[in-house]
Amino acid sequence: MLLQRIITALILVPLVVLAVFQLQSEYFSLLIGLITLLAAWEWTNLIGINSPFKRGLFLVALILPMLWLHFWTQFLELTAQALDWPDVRDYSGALEWLVIAPVLFWILAMILIRNTPAGVLKLEMKTRYKALIGWLILFATWLFLSRLRAFYGSEMTLYFLVLIWTADIAAYFAGKKFGKTKLSPEISPGKTVQGMYGALIAGAVWAAAFIGYYGYRDGFVWMRVTDFILLSVLTVLISIYGDLFFSVVKRQRGVKDTGSVLPGHGGILDRIDSLIAAVPFFYAGIAVIGLMS
Repeated sequence: MLLQRIITALILVPLVVLAVFQLQSEYFSLLIGLITLLAAWEWTNLIGINSPFKRGLFLVALILPMLWLHFWTQFLELTAQALDWPDVRDYSGALEWLVIAPVLFWILAMILIRNTPAGVLKLEMKTRYKALIGWLILFATWLFLSRLRAFYGSEMTLYFLVLIWTADIAAYFAGKKFGKTKLSPEISPGKTVQGMYGALIAGAVWAAAFIGYYGYRDGFVWMRVTDFILLSVLTVLISIYGDLFFSVVKRQRGVKDTGSVLPGHGGILDRIDSLIAAVPFFYAGIAVIGLMS
């Protein structure tokens, strides 16, 4: 299993790096959209939607707003000209506020999973509400990963991805080597507190290395440095509970993986579960740091 994971990662990582640095923002957004739709298909199966028609409706419910927001600037320009309303162009930044809902959701999910794991496992929810949750978190993943790349550049996008990968790898090996205390045995018996600490430390080290390089190159702003490291550590923490959230859904469904498209990793959702939780939180933090600096 570990060998399969390594082989798959060795194939995927260069492709991801190539996409981050070589694709124009529009094509990068399209690629992320396609991956999001594959993940959405897995989500419908995970929550018990068996009808191909209903699964298709769920995908359409994602595609339509994705298309609308992809052409948001053009839409505002068309509205300004059609209605003779030039001030409507000022709403181009209104999309930033959409980050609040997914951030609050993931913070709430983290608190509930941390404090009442058994209760979360027993929580019964109608399929329509699970579909709504899936729509929210998947739409947010596409939107804010696309915006991270468009507004903060390829280097920051790659930093974020490596942060999640590094934390995931560190958690695995720290848990294997030092793991004694279960983090949430009811939900994911394999995860340990020591593994979580390993992930947090690795995230802090990676953040310090990244910000240290750019600080050395461009000049240090110490408040920005500490804020960035803190944001990175908190992003890793959120990502861990994002993983646990999907473990809850899988346990309720009685499956180990969300799919089998990635050898050694399972499905698309199995590979990006941590990232889904981390994207809106990291994007919001970067935006706040930018406003404060």
